[in-house]
Amino acid sequence: MTLVGTQIDSDKRLLSFDTYEDYLNSLISFVDLGYLGNLHIARQLAELGYRCAGETLDEDTFYRRLKAVKNLVFPIYKPYELTSEFVIPSDNVMQELALRERLNRLKIISTIIFIRNLTKLQFEISGYIDYNERLEKENWLAYFEGRKKIWPCASDLAYYDWRTGKSCLNETSNFEPVIDPILGLRFKHNHDRHFINVDPGVPTPGIYTTRVRIHSQQYQHVILYDHVLRSKI
Repeated sequence: MTLVGTQIDSDKRLLSFDTYEDYLNSLISFVDLGYLGNLHIARQLAELGYRCAGETLDEDTFYRRLKAVKNLVFPIYKPYELTSEFVIPSDNVMQELALRERLNRLKIISTIIFIRNLTKLQFEISGYIDYNERLEKENWLAYFEGRKKIWPCASDLAYYDWRTGKSCLNETSNFEPVIDPILGLRFKHNHDRHFINVDPGVPTPGIYTTRVRIHSQQYQHVILYDHVLRSKI
């Protein structure tokens, strides 16, 4: 909604013009054409502001304001934008995550990233990342372009700093961490309530879930857990 009296509100009048020439023509009267006898000269005078009591827009300003008001009045619905769409990642991990970006944004699958990195002092930081949630909260362009490295955060699903002993478990929009006295750490998906078992010793991580190890020169250890979502009927 636009407020009356604002620039966008006044620019709605520009929607009636398809081109800048149409806009200039609206400032020209029949009397002007009678005296000048030439439409091109009449447009030039109008562009210079001689035939308008207020501001006369130049061509660049006209199309810029017209585009802005069109985007507001007739917005284009974009369900998602792929950060990796025009990027060719060089690292294996980022290539795999680029393949999964669209499916995660559409919530066809939910991917958990287990990642283990070493700091410059060779201390380990590891954790489990809700890929979909991090995609929505963070711009991943620098990751896909290789300018930035993925690190687990204290706000991720699970986080452990081996130097300080700091550990965190957090519920995200997609997963809830559960500590089972027998099965250990598992993640319950909030949509279909299925569990993802991250124990590397079990033969399968769970129903509708696959586990794949990704080898990379950039990361010490990466495992992707892809959970396929089933809509409730």
